[in-house]
Amino acid sequence: MNPSFSTESAWKIFEELTVNAHQTQQQVLQEILTQNLHTEYLSQFLSSDSDREDFKNNVPVVEYEDFRPYIQRIANGEPSDILLAETVTALTRSSGTSGGQQKMIPLTDREMDRRAFGRCLLSHVENKMHLHLRLLFSRPEIKTPSGFPTRPILTSIFMSKHFGQHESSLYTSPIATILCSDSKQSMYCQWLCGLLQRNEVVSVGSTFGSILVRGIKFLEDYWKELCSNIRTGQLSDWISDTGCRNALLTILRKPYPELADSIEDICNAKSWEGIIRKLWPGTKYIDATVTGSMVQYVPMLEFYCGDLPLVSKRYSSSECDLGINIKPLSNPCDTSYTFIPNMAYFEFLPIYEDGEEARNKKEESELVDLVNVKPGRFYEPVVTTFTGLYRYKMGDILKATGYHNNAPQFQFVRRKGVFLSVDMEKTTEDELGEAVKQANQFIGQFKLHVVDYTGAVDISSIPGHYVLFWELKMEGSSHVPELSPGTIEQCCGIVEESLSFVYRISRKGNGIGPLEIRVVKKGTFDELMDLFVSKGASVSQYKTPRCIRHEEALKTLNSGVVGRYFSQQFHVSTALKW
Repeated sequence: MNPSFSTESAWKIFEELTVNAHQTQQQVLQEILTQNLHTEYLSQFLSSDSDREDFKNNVPVVEYEDFRPYIQRIANGEPSDILLAETVTALTRSSGTSGGQQKMIPLTDREMDRRAFGRCLLSHVENKMHLHLRLLFSRPEIKTPSGFPTRPILTSIFMSKHFGQHESSLYTSPIATILCSDSKQSMYCQWLCGLLQRNEVVSVGSTFGSILVRGIKFLEDYWKELCSNIRTGQLSDWISDTGCRNALLTILRKPYPELADSIEDICNAKSWEGIIRKLWPGTKYIDATVTGSMVQYVPMLEFYCGDLPLVSKRYSSSECDLGINIKPLSNPCDTSYTFIPNMAYFEFLPIYEDGEEARNKKEESELVDLVNVKPGRFYEPVVTTFTGLYRYKMGDILKATGYHNNAPQFQFVRRKGVFLSVDMEKTTEDELGEAVKQANQFIGQFKLHVVDYTGAVDISSIPGHYVLFWELKMEGSSHVPELSPGTIEQCCGIVEESLSFVYRISRKGNGIGPLEIRVVKKGTFDELMDLFVSKGASVSQYKTPRCIRHEEALKTLNSGVVGRYFSQQFHVSTALKW
């Protein structure tokens, strides 16, 4: 695939691919099998003359742990053809924050070309005549014992020739500030570049809503220093990264006192409501993923960004690109992604009303093809990629919403699996997020907002109970909010009332203790992110884990606790309500 497509030609190809989705999928599978039939992995299940039906009948549906030994062998220096025919050029590291342990995924030059095609499609909806302010971050690559570079997929993209030649000019941030390994220096310089070019910016964003919210909090802390740099034309001394300093020399060429005055007037306002539009008056939309677990950041983004549309443009993963949002101005809750038929071979495992997947081998052999999903049904994507993953369960739950031409569209619902569990009760990320949303709406009347949250299970006492760590913010203030114990205790009750029937029955029967909310000081979730980043997670790909089991992470959260509050009452009538 030629990575130097224009956005217009890429979009024309996309339309043809979606019209001919069935044929494209057959060609993709045939190409993968032709290339990789003789690999050690596939040869266990297929012979040299195997076809699509043999693949579906004989190759098992698996999870990452089934591939881990093969990928580890490649990392240790064995030939990559134990898993795939193409030459592996690097190993992609997943963030490790959505599903637990980090994964390593083989990466090839051709896979980078496929992803470049996907990014060309995204550029089709962006106005190339103006600039986009994106907070983008990379991580240093780590070498395996055999010398293989491992890095997050976004870092590979930012380091690619395609990004440097065709995409970086769209953004206010010079490539050197994106590739800076110090996330604090990178964040500071990217905001500075964005402010210096504030009248040319048409959109503001980051990869995830959580990163943008965290970036705005950083801006709240550093805007005075940024204004000082703009006023004097001098970059702060603590910015020591050579790439960042050299890049800023091309933008911060002289003092800009009038620009500094106008930014200072805006930031000095009593409230930062609508601050993004005020600082960047030409902004037309906010570009950040706010679906799935990112939904909880929508209220904060709406506060800071006013009535600007929140746009989630792509559905991508460390494993492969999957889909794009062809209606980017749709409401976040209505966002659907059209699958791109040539990115991988896609199958779908039906998810039943009780939340369980296919429960026997026969059902697994009858996975649904891309063009046969039914709108309104729930599925888990199962992908076969060019990079050595065969019938690999992604772990995401999607809802089919319709079709574009003959390619299906899906809403991202949640990651699969139990996040919290005490007694016989099991709470998913989706259920926890909805419960926190209800409590967040309640404290909104007191001008309080949940900036970020996570959960844990405390079994140090009997019965065990759920613990929620909350970082709160008072509207219009950067100071630690004054909290009424009664208010937060009411939040505990609201969360409990919003959880499942099984949870409420367990509470009634004393199988679960009263839910606890631990309010943490400002910046605690930044420290949590720093911890995960120090262990290899990428800033750009980081998502706050919604369940914490990691001992060091729990220690970080508990060190920031400023108040502990428990549910005071639990009514029997509530427990019996479905």
